[in-house]
Amino acid sequence: MSINSNEDDPTLAKLESACSDLKNLLHASSNMETSLTKIDEKFCTIKETLTVASRRVAPLQTLSIATKALDSRINRAVSPALALLESFKVFESLQSKLIELSSKLAENKIPEKRVKLLLQFVECVDDLNVAINMISQEGEPAIQRLQEVVEFLSRTKATDQYRTHRLKETLITLKVLYETEVDAMKFDGLLDEALLSLQDEYEYSLQLLKHPNIGEVANGGSDDDSVVEVGAPLDLGTEEEIEVLRRISETLAANDCLDICIDIFVKVRYRRAAKALMRLNPDYLRTYDPEEIDVMEWGSLETSISLWIQHFELAVKTVFVSEKKLCNQVLVNIMDGLIWPECFVKIADKIMAVFFRFGEGVARSNKEPQKLFKLLDMFDSLEKLKPEFSEIFEGEAGADIFSRFRELEKLIVHASTKVFWEFGLQIESNQDGLPPPQDGTVSKIVRYAINYLKYLATDAYSSPMAQALRTEQIWKAGVLSKPETDESLLKNAIYNIVEALQRNIEAKRGRYKDKILPHIFAMNTYWYIYMRTRNTELGNLLGEQYMKKRYKMVAEESAYLYQKQAWGSLVRLLDKEEIGRLNKEGIGPLVRGKMDAFLKSFDEITLRHRSTYNIPDEDLREQMKEATIKLVVPAYTEFLNTYSSVLQVESYLSPESMQGLLLKIFGGGKPAGSNRRRDRVMQGRSSVSISSDRNAEKTNFRRTKSSASEA
Repeated sequence: MSINSNEDDPTLAKLESACSDLKNLLHASSNMETSLTKIDEKFCTIKETLTVASRRVAPLQTLSIATKALDSRINRAVSPALALLESFKVFESLQSKLIELSSKLAENKIPEKRVKLLLQFVECVDDLNVAINMISQEGEPAIQRLQEVVEFLSRTKATDQYRTHRLKETLITLKVLYETEVDAMKFDGLLDEALLSLQDEYEYSLQLLKHPNIGEVANGGSDDDSVVEVGAPLDLGTEEEIEVLRRISETLAANDCLDICIDIFVKVRYRRAAKALMRLNPDYLRTYDPEEIDVMEWGSLETSISLWIQHFELAVKTVFVSEKKLCNQVLVNIMDGLIWPECFVKIADKIMAVFFRFGEGVARSNKEPQKLFKLLDMFDSLEKLKPEFSEIFEGEAGADIFSRFRELEKLIVHASTKVFWEFGLQIESNQDGLPPPQDGTVSKIVRYAINYLKYLATDAYSSPMAQALRTEQIWKAGVLSKPETDESLLKNAIYNIVEALQRNIEAKRGRYKDKILPHIFAMNTYWYIYMRTRNTELGNLLGEQYMKKRYKMVAEESAYLYQKQAWGSLVRLLDKEEIGRLNKEGIGPLVRGKMDAFLKSFDEITLRHRSTYNIPDEDLREQMKEATIKLVVPAYTEFLNTYSSVLQVESYLSPESMQGLLLKIFGGGKPAGSNRRRDRVMQGRSSVSISSDRNAEKTNFRRTKSSASEA
């Protein structure tokens, strides 16, 4: 009953089923454990096999890795080496080409072909320099990579010791060759010879660039366009020649030959510029000390100064303009264009110094009056040249030369004004050292001074003189001062001179002992001054009213006093007033006495006119002749006719003879009254008989004295 109950119980059935499953599972686990044990045994066997295989394969793996590393290093070393070998090939080919071009240059003498060959030669030298630089740059990396391979082989022993040793020896040899051969290529090889050859060609090419026809330009003997203005300088060479010189300059500068290049350029172009100017035969430039200039003959010095002005302008406007352009064309690319202005200044400096030296010597020499006009020529030339000069010698490089130019101009301004003022002082202090003319003619100093001032007042010199005076005034008073106008400055300056001249005349006038000579001297002198200045630049500058008041009126006064002193006293001997108070018996002796006294005085005055007195001006002499005839002959005629009853008329000079004698005294030739000159000295004053109206005489005399005092 219990068994049945167990069978019928479902729980028990489930337990039995689970127990059966566990048994199966355990049996299966046991079988799996057995299988795993067998598998483990197999894995152990495989592991042992793999371990043995790994031990056998490991050296091959290391060798493979080393081989890859060595391959990488060899490739890194081979690339620079191949580039280096290629550079060597280029170097060798350029050497052959350079030798070939050098031989062609030596054989070819045709300038046009030589220029083309020289340009190819320069290009080849540049290429050779590039190849050497490439070898220099590529050699060091190639050696470094090879060094890495040797170190790797030594460290990894990827090859045998014999090969490693050979490779080390090769590396050492390559290092030595690199260190010696590259330097030899640069400094001792064909490149060095080529650079020396380029220096010679550079000098020769520069010598070929000449200044054409400069002598003809200076002498005005050339009809071509050789005269060069600053804006259009003369090209000294063709475009090909300039290009070759520029390339050579750049090549020499790139190869550490810049100093040599500059020395050659400056030396050759200085000689060319100097030689061009030497064609003008400037021997005068050798005399430059003020003491030497002082002893030169004036004609020689005048010519030298004229040549200096011409040559100085020619040097600046033609020679140096062209040289400056050449410097710019050839050296503009060197040091960013900083070097060529210095080179140009070096070329011009010595030549300009010679010109400056002469000009300074002239300015510092003795301040003689005749030098004024040449000094003004120099000043005017420098002033006109100043804009071009400042443009040519611009910048810091030309500052010293331009400064010396300004100093020269300053010296000339000072010398010009000093000569002018000293001339006035010499006139006033009577430093001509001569007594007044013994015949009453115009003194040399007056003639010289008037012609001097007339020349100074011309358009050619009035402007430079006024500018020099204004410049000196500004220097003395300061830039902020208000100087007078040029015309006013010059006018006042000349006023000072003519007033000094008048004081000189009056001083000489007072040195005469003869009573008549002072009036003749003053009449001659003041009339000379007036007539020589009227209708001239000097007369226009001083003014017609000034000239009339200071000179014409004084000349008229002197002429009146001359007539009064010389002929008026003679005519007064024929005065009738005294005769009128006598009886008839006393008239005869008195009339004859007066006539004898008149004729004796006439002989004396005639003798003095013929031996001493002189009126050189023809017009003035003609006027004096007319006035004297009108004064003397009528009075003589009237006296002779009035007292013919008591005089033996036949024994005395006839009026016609008297007039003839007067004509001879004054040169004769023209009858009285024939001159029709508009400007007359006496203005009708001397035509009035002195003896006819004493009151009129006194009145006129007082008036003319007043005029003289005003003058």
